Amino acid sequence: MVVGVLRLKLAVFGSTSLKDKRRVVSSLKERLSNKFNASVAEVGALDNRQQAELGVAIVANDGRFVESCLDKVVDYVRLDRGASLVSYETEIL
Repeated sequence: MVVGVLRLKLAVFGSTSLKDKRRVVSSLKERLSNKFNASVAEVGALDNRQQAELGVAIVANDGRFVESCLDKVVDYVRLDRGASLVSYETEIL
């Protein structure tokens, strides 16, 4: 069993309130979960209206597959219009 963990730090420039941020982050979380069959949670910067941190986890039996999926998640987030990718960290266990 291989577990891949990805931590994404995002900037949500268009949000003027926490409600705006939650809308953008919830939409992104749902799309990532559905498209990549991954577990996604908001894990940091909960009270900051222009920053978000997401945790993404993928479990499979092939490390290359997990790494490939996480790379695709990063590419997908880079193209998102609601949030800008600031940085990310990947860990394969």
